[in-house]
Amino acid sequence: MGYVLNGEELEVDDEDFLTEPNFSDEIVPIIAEAEGLKLTDDHWTVIRFMRERYQEDGHTPNFRNMVAMLTEQDDSIDWKKKLYELFPNQPARQSARVAGLTKPYGKGGY
Repeated sequence: MGYVLNGEELEVDDEDFLTEPNFSDEIVPIIAEAEGLKLTDDHWTVIRFMRERYQEDGHTPNFRNMVAMLTEQDDSIDWKKKLYELFPNQPARQSARVAGLTKPYGKGGY
């Protein structure tokens, strides 16, 4: 099944991750809807974070590193709990998928 953006079907792998990253904000609501997520500002905070990490590191962080890095940015939030509220289906993987990124390495990236 791929995701359709502006009439073009984007290629996905067998787990519905894009095979090529797409940094367009227009793709995010399309994937989020397929995931059954209603986007909030907190979702967008994590999506922007994941995209930045991908662009800087060439991959996304695993869950433990996500929590640590997000806590460095804003320690007023219990990120471990918040990430599961926002992305209940494996936060490191689901947030990468919704952000329009490719499949993380291993179990949730490095």
